[in-house]
Amino acid sequence: MKKIIFAFLIICIQLPLNAQSRYVPAPENLKAREWFQDAKFGMFIHWGVYSVPGDGEWVMNNQRIDRGTYQKLPAFFNPTGYDPKEWVSLAKAAGMKYITITSKHHDGFAMWDSKLTDWDIVDRTPYGKDIIKMLAGECRKQGIKLFFYHSHLDWFQENYFPRGNTGHTAGRPESGDWYKYLDYMDGQLTELLTNYGEIGGIWFDGHWDKKDADWRLEKTYSLIHSLQPACLIGNNHHLAPFDGEDFQMFEKDLPGQKTTGFNPEQKVGELPFETCETMNNSWGFNLQDKNYKSTKSLIQYLVKAAGYNSNFLLNVGPMPNGKIQPEFVATLRELGAWMDKYGETIYGTRGGPVTPRSWGVTTRKGNKVYVHLLNPEDNNLLLPDFGKKVKNVTLYQTGSKLKFKQDGFGISISVPSESLDDTDTIIVLET
Repeated sequence: MKKIIFAFLIICIQLPLNAQSRYVPAPENLKAREWFQDAKFGMFIHWGVYSVPGDGEWVMNNQRIDRGTYQKLPAFFNPTGYDPKEWVSLAKAAGMKYITITSKHHDGFAMWDSKLTDWDIVDRTPYGKDIIKMLAGECRKQGIKLFFYHSHLDWFQENYFPRGNTGHTAGRPESGDWYKYLDYMDGQLTELLTNYGEIGGIWFDGHWDKKDADWRLEKTYSLIHSLQPACLIGNNHHLAPFDGEDFQMFEKDLPGQKTTGFNPEQKVGELPFETCETMNNSWGFNLQDKNYKSTKSLIQYLVKAAGYNSNFLLNVGPMPNGKIQPEFVATLRELGAWMDKYGETIYGTRGGPVTPRSWGVTTRKGNKVYVHLLNPEDNNLLLPDFGKKVKNVTLYQTGSKLKFKQDGFGISISVPSESLDDTDTIIVLET
């Protein structure tokens, strides 16, 4: 009995200590989260030596290329057409506020001058330059925040052991020290967070390869926040957010939706949201992928994301020469032209107050509610009452007043058929 009481007392003593160890974001982190939610639109960049075969970023795994053979690829990676000013200027022209680039993908290849390995762009390619340093400098110059995608998963390192669900044909020895690998990963993150200026965030991926492993996330997350307290952490683990994370991402899905199979167990948390999507069907450069999404569909996805209170991270997979595909450039410029006109209804907004419907979504900012009619059934709209008295309703595109009635049934608005826009009819409610 005494042993039981003693154990209980120990637990009681430990509870407050455990509670105190939970992550409390720093004031600069909370400020960064607010900036992130206001930004709404970012550019995702998947780029590495995997662009050389032109078969996507999973080529090492999908084509069952062993590690020895894969090491021949960097010799062919000489992106003399890479111009960071061109990339950042394009992101700005598209209306994007931040860039998230793959510092290291699943093949383990570092796109910066890592001192912990020679498996990097400076040591292994004829190009021999630190593209991350060049991009970081240009982002600072043009006022774009830089985030790093960083893969937990690594098909190259021998110490990534026991193996996960992927990378079984890499030809690594069946032995290794898991915690040495985690030390190596933390060391590389330290390089990225100490040598490249202020970093907006770390976008982790690959946890799902070994979701029951001891990833030592608390230590890694604490390291990141100690080096840069404002640096936001997100993890594409397809689960509810873990302690220490600052935003929640949804791969190829809007928050709460489960249309793509990536998020079967994912629960929507209370952190800022981000959804990511491709411009064709591929993340990394894919020579044969011509399934380009239309500008209209991408605008509507961006609008829906805002209505779901989420950012939209839109991907490009640059070619091995360092250029972004002309098809992507054209679409990004068209997106930017739309944002120049209608960005007020997206930037700085929050989702709601009306939840997403079959006809579209709403966003809000100050005393204004923006109703985005993406798929109007007819020219009459009935909104549920959201607890505010509406004093004025106008069409955003023209500024013309619209007839409306607010009563016990809700808010009914009549939109002239000739005013309906094929992409997004925006109605402004002033409360």
